[in-house]
Amino acid sequence: MASSGEAELEVSTIDVQTAKALINSDHLYLDVRTVEEFKKGRVKNSGFLKEVSSACNKDDKLVVGCERGIRSLSAATDMKNAGFKNVNNMGGGYLAWVKHGFLTQKPKEEL
Repeated sequence: MASSGEAELEVSTIDVQTAKALINSDHLYLDVRTVEEFKKGRVKNSGFLKEVSSACNKDDKLVVGCERGIRSLSAATDMKNAGFKNVNNMGGGYLAWVKHGFLTQKPKEEL
């Protein structure tokens, strides 16, 4: 969060179809759901924030998602304010992804 007097940078919220196209091209997907939510299923080829946050560069192209698109907006805003340049929030989150019938997978190992 930006401190008082500091303007927060705006994050773009994109729909799941746009998110899918970006993820299939050159964007990384960061999942900011809880471990319990993540264990139930995830966007195919996504990384859990705990696993990938140390591996992301501030120039990486990122799509951030959560269960419904609310926590991810907060996380994406924090990342943008921390200097990440190419951050998008996936509106509707994982639930919208599943509703559209896009590929999901279960994590292979315990988190």
